[in-house]
Amino acid sequence: MPARILVVEDDPDIADLVVRYLDKAGYSTERLSSGRDALDAVRAKPPDLIVLDLMLPQVDGLEVCRALRAHDKTAAIPIIMLTARADESERIVGLEMGADDYLAKPFSPNELVARVRALLRRAHRVAPSSGTPLTYGPIAVDPEQHTVSSEGCAVTLTAKEFLLLEYLLQHRGRVLSRDVLLQQVWGYRYTGGTRTIDVHVRRLREKLPLLTQALVTVKQFGYKLLDRPTDDR
Repeated sequence: MPARILVVEDDPDIADLVVRYLDKAGYSTERLSSGRDALDAVRAKPPDLIVLDLMLPQVDGLEVCRALRAHDKTAAIPIIMLTARADESERIVGLEMGADDYLAKPFSPNELVARVRALLRRAHRVAPSSGTPLTYGPIAVDPEQHTVSSEGCAVTLTAKEFLLLEYLLQHRGRVLSRDVLLQQVWGYRYTGGTRTIDVHVRRLREKLPLLTQALVTVKQFGYKLLDRPTDDR
């Protein structure tokens, strides 16, 4: 069954273009033009991915993103945000609200399809052959079930937050540059800038406070997850 993609865009020309290319790529698409309708549709039947315009009538894209991330049923749905504003501040705000990726208009529809494909592939990829959950102190990550818990309590992460955490755990003790993290986690030549990594790291630290000390910032380079949590040293 093809992946279901919800396209939320109030500009009919852009919506037609996005839907046409996604349909051609083999995806099943649904098209809506308002944030309020999008929230109702997602809560009724969550799609596999959302292409979300920032500037929407009634309820804008940021509010839609914030609302979806606030509920367990919809929190992990991958979201690619579209906007006519290309400045970095708008991009960072979108990422802070929980968007997994970001494209500024005008954009290449082939680029959008590539990002959709990469995001879906990583959100639903097969677990490592060992099938063994990753642990880090009280944090447990199950790649097969795509679940995270801390001290036995479930923690809800977005698709990119989950993949970033998984990669950091798999490479604990190593200094990882932002460029490497972008390449390995986002899976393509991402043009949104390395601030994307900083935003996702900040969100991981907020959701998993243990990482506040254990996930070390290497100035002007990247990050390093300590071999063991500081409490265990």
